Amino acid sequence: MSGGSRELILASVRAALGDSAGVAAPIPREYRRSGSLDAAEAIDLLCERIGDYRAEVARVAEGELGEAIARAFASAGAARVCVPTGVPAAWLVEGGPEFVADAPLTLDQLDKLDGVLTGATLAIAETGTIVLTAGPTEGRRALTLVPDLHVCVVGEEQVVETVPEAMSALAELATEQRRPLTFISGPSATSDIELSRVEGVHGPRNLVVLVVHKELQ
Repeated sequence: MSGGSRELILASVRAALGDSAGVAAPIPREYRRSGSLDAAEAIDLLCERIGDYRAEVARVAEGELGEAIARAFASAGAARVCVPTGVPAAWLVEGGPEFVADAPLTLDQLDKLDGVLTGATLAIAETGTIVLTAGPTEGRRALTLVPDLHVCVVGEEQVVETVPEAMSALAELATEQRRPLTFISGPSATSDIELSRVEGVHGPRNLVVLVVHKELQ
């Protein structure tokens, strides 16, 4: 398109728009921006939705978390597991897999491990989604993309009901701290190839979520 033709078309558009040209249209905000469930109902919904994605989910007491983590890896036959440097020592019980700290590891070293253990920033009940933001217990994004098994720990206090609530909670981390946001809804899967479900194409084939409740003192 020549420069003259382009300007002629743009002039016609401006004439059609009249006084509204250059004025941004208001964005409707009529969607639901907060949840209606109580905490227990939101946690129940989260666990249900995680299961819908073919991920494993279990609810464990805080004092039993280390043993639950060890069992999750043992049941998958995972012998060597990567952990971010900020993972609490209480999560790494003796008798479990060999825990390999991210030093950082190369992609080839990560690929040779059997799994990864991380925490999370929050979880969205309505969509069954886990959100990671490269926090101390989550590590860099590569950790949860390369190994074939991801065991993720989520505290009940980290559960929000809706996506708008999650976006509000994540706003400062994204805009001020410039952290990367990773949204995980079940194991990695795609149906692009002849509409056949293929797992593990761009992330772990197996996801285990441990939802932890604090014990009463």
